[in-house]
Amino acid sequence: MSDGGRVLIADDQREVRDLLADKLRARGKQIQAFASGRELLSQIATDGEDVELVVLDLDFGAGEPDGLEILTRIREERPNLPVIILTGKGSVDSAVAAVQGGASDFIEKDLFVEDKLELSMEKVERMLHVLRENARLRAENEALGAENEALGVQNTFYRSELGSRYRIVSASPKVEAILRQVEQIASIPRPVLVRGERGTGKELIAAALHYGGARSEQPFVKLNCAALSETLLESELFGHEKGAFTGASDTRRGRFETADGGTLFLDEIGNTTLEFQQNLLRVLEYQEFERIGGNRTIKVDVRVVAATNTDLEAEIAAGRFRADLYDRLRFTEVQLPPLRDRREDIRPLVEYFAGELASEVPSITARSFGADALTTMEAYGWPGNIRELKFAVERALCVAQSETVSASDLPPEVGGPSQVGNPATGGTFDEQTTAIERGILQRTLDGCDGSQKDAAAALGLTYDRFRHILRKHGLTGS
Repeated sequence: MSDGGRVLIADDQREVRDLLADKLRARGKQIQAFASGRELLSQIATDGEDVELVVLDLDFGAGEPDGLEILTRIREERPNLPVIILTGKGSVDSAVAAVQGGASDFIEKDLFVEDKLELSMEKVERMLHVLRENARLRAENEALGAENEALGVQNTFYRSELGSRYRIVSASPKVEAILRQVEQIASIPRPVLVRGERGTGKELIAAALHYGGARSEQPFVKLNCAALSETLLESELFGHEKGAFTGASDTRRGRFETADGGTLFLDEIGNTTLEFQQNLLRVLEYQEFERIGGNRTIKVDVRVVAATNTDLEAEIAAGRFRADLYDRLRFTEVQLPPLRDRREDIRPLVEYFAGELASEVPSITARSFGADALTTMEAYGWPGNIRELKFAVERALCVAQSETVSASDLPPEVGGPSQVGNPATGGTFDEQTTAIERGILQRTLDGCDGSQKDAAAALGLTYDRFRHILRKHGLTGS
């Protein structure tokens, strides 16, 4: 936005109009304030060509058109004019509808409304810059002619690959309801907390939120908070300056900078320290931070999606998780059901994972799962959820001796107690429990591409404890 640009404010509360007008005038803006939406529309229709921003209340009281109707009329007159919506507490649904209707952002009217307006304007300015850059790039792209067509084909291929990687397979009404919720909130620039047991697909939901919203062309950056120590976690997230600590031989950008304009997925957020949580809270509130060892404030525009399988309420009660961070993260909360509560998804997932593996290993293309194997899998509890199911499907396909996969080809714990407790094949109690523990470790490592840190996080173990158990069984990983 330009210095001295015109901003129109419409709110039926004079104190709010005056407060925001003073804030904007301090930034050099020319302000016109109105007590009703009708007055605002009249101004835009008669003399609104040089207006660069509208700040609009949602509720003007009885007898007046509401903010959503005014927003629709503004979009008809000025389709690209940024509009920031003002909303009272408890009006999230209306604010969501406003953003879906074309509003650039929304802020709550509270004691900090003027500070929130300033942050919102900075977001709008960045958004306008991105839109202008996109328009310029589109114009250049159109001039490329045949080369542009080839790039379009390539882009379609990459999107297809991306869609395959983050495909959500389900026949469950519970999951369908979740996907509708995700679609509704995908473009809302606020944090989302995804909760569910390990292996339920929390990263898939984060990806759906990113690629289904307005940030889909921007970076989608992931970080497992449980896989790093506190010092390394802060360095990964915020970056560091050269010489900030032993081994910091170069300046390094953190994940927040890498994700600027896009989405940052923070997995296992419940496994972090209070000090780290305090630093994260500041970034969520003000969208700014300093690198470790630095004093320059870096501003970013990042939507955070956090995930956990931890009981955060219990962690708060125990003093291990900050209540204010919890409140900030759960602007919207998505709860994923375990696989045992959506058993109708087991057969579609088996078919999908089998097809994925067959594309990599053509020799198993003709193999299919028999009725006994499918029934056995539907009866099993799947404590590792979808991740465990995927491993079981791939293992069974690879070890099967015939074209039809039977229950005996499944991992012992899936096939039932008879396979685990058979004295002729299982050995003593200690031998059997050792074998089961070793199998869990090996499957988890395989599912995490050999990464010990990721496997430890998946099993809910500290890295040191996981390595100790790994050494006991003589296993290795990367």
